[in-house]
Parts: sequence; C-alpha cells; structure tokens
Amino acid sequence: MDEGRTVVVANEPEAAAALEASARTAGSRRTLGPVALVVAGGLSVQFGAAIAVLLMPRAGALGVVTLRLVLAALVLLVVCRPRLRGHSRADWGTVVAFGAVLAAMNILFYQAVERIPLGAAVTFEVLGPLVLSVIVSRRLVNLVWAGLALGGVVLLSGGGFDRLDPVGALFALSAGAMWAAYIVFSARTGRRFPQADGLALAMAVGAVLSLPLGIAEAGSKLVVPSTLALGLAVALMSSVLPYTLELLALRRLPASTFAVLMSLEPAIAATAGFLVLHQALSATDALAIALVIGASMGAVRTQVGGRPATREKTKA
Repeated sequence: MDEGRTVVVANEPEAAAALEASARTAGSRRTLGPVALVVAGGLSVQFGAAIAVLLMPRAGALGVVTLRLVLAALVLLVVCRPRLRGHSRADWGTVVAFGAVLAAMNILFYQAVERIPLGAAVTFEVLGPLVLSVIVSRRLVNLVWAGLALGGVVLLSGGGFDRLDPVGALFALSAGAMWAAYIVFSARTGRRFPQADGLALAMAVGAVLSLPLGIAEAGSKLVVPSTLALGLAVALMSSVLPYTLELLALRRLPASTFAVLMSLEPAIAATAGFLVLHQALSATDALAIALVIGASMGAVRTQVGGRPATREKTKA
C-alpha cells in the first residue's frame, strides 16, 4: 500500500499535466461546438437573404417579407405552441412592439437589398447594433470604433452615396436602427416569456402587420406553388433555423464571443452575394466591410468583456 501511494505521488506532476491537457481539449470542444452553431446560423441567414433576392422578381420585396414572416410564424407556432393565457398587458405590449419592430426591420432590409448589393446592405445595417453598443457602453474608446465604422461606410459609398443607390443605402441604415430596437425588445421579450414563446408570438404579430402590404404588392402571386416553396426556404433559412441554432449556442457561449461572431455577417453576406447573386466586390468594398467588422468586434469586446450570454438571438 505504501508503494502504491509512493507511485501516485511520484506521478502526480504527470497526472496533473494530463488532466490539464484533457480539460483544455474538453473546453476547446465545448467552445467549438456553439461557435460552429453560430457560424452555421449566420451562413443560413445570409444565404437565405440571397435566395430572397432571387425571389423578389416573382413576389416583390414586400411579398418576400410577407412569405418569410407568415411561414416562419406558422412553423414557430406549431413547434413552440405558446400559451395565450396568463400574460399581463405589459407582456402583450412588449411582444406586440417586438413584432412591429421585427416587421419593420425586415421590410426595410428587403427594400435595401432590392436596390444595393447584399454585402453593402448588411454592412450599413450592422451600424445599428454598433451605435447601440457605443451608447450603452459610454466609454471613450468606443468613439474610436464608431469612427472606424464611419470610415468604412464612407469608403463603401465612394465618398458619398452616388456610387450606391442612395434610397437603398437609407433603407439599410433604417433597418440597422430597427436592428438596434430589435435587440432591446428581444431581451425584454425573453425575460417575460419562457423559451421561444415570445419569439413565436412576435413573429405572428409581424406576419399580421406585413400581410396587407404583401397582398397589395404581389396578390395571388404569393400562393403560386414554386413561389411558396422558395418563400418557405427563406423562412426556414433566415428565421427558423438560425434562431434554433443560436438559442442552442447561447446556452454555452460567452456574450462577447457571440457578438463578435455576429459581427462577421457583412463578410458572410458579401460571400453569399458573390456566390448566389454574382455580386462582385471591389478591393475598396472589401476594405470598407473589413473596417466595419473590425469596429463591431472592438465595440462589443469593449462593452461585454466575456460575460455569459443571457438573451436570445439579436437579429431577424
């Protein structure tokens, strides 16, 4: 027995090193899993947006928004089966506001991608969360990140808005403002409703608000089988699948890591635009997108500093 104890003591440094290496490997796997889920969600969102652009000649921008929100709402309501009773007026007020912001964000974004390249639209849009991050942080260093992002936007617009459709750029910037509002109402809804119930109800509100607009623009074109099939693909890729993947990831991923990964979406959008829509990027465009991504990464790291994530997905 004494010899056994002596052997254990003699091997303690090696055993400790082995245990540490094993813990590092396990920790790396635990991190890579949710990171892969977030990246997959981002790919799904932006390639879904590319498919939506292809669908626009059939149903128009408002018709595509209606198809996405209505079909996504139906899927989420069936899967989540949210309770309609037992909620206060404040709860319903929050979910209605969340749904209205969701509808506005999608309408503005699809109006933008109808006029300007997908990568440029998402780059303008990501400024909304970036500005919110700067305001919430109230730290001087975040003014540097805001300036860096502004430089990227100036490059992207060619020193003005003459190179890009100015209306499309303004729609994208407005969608960014709605994205910032989405973050606020998503967090409030997540605190008031269990699991994804609030999200499902907000999606239904957004669907109801967008339906008259979609019918007015596309009419019977919305129920053409091939159009419905593409609309369902957009709904699944841009709403249902990424929400599910990111909700799973947020249970194990720090908020800073999640936010930085979300900041990569302009690059993913530019890639999707190139591969699916054949929208080429110039070297200046690529530099502009890189500046906005770098600014977003810096701002979110300054703000959250690795705290655990506690909210649901912060984008439609």
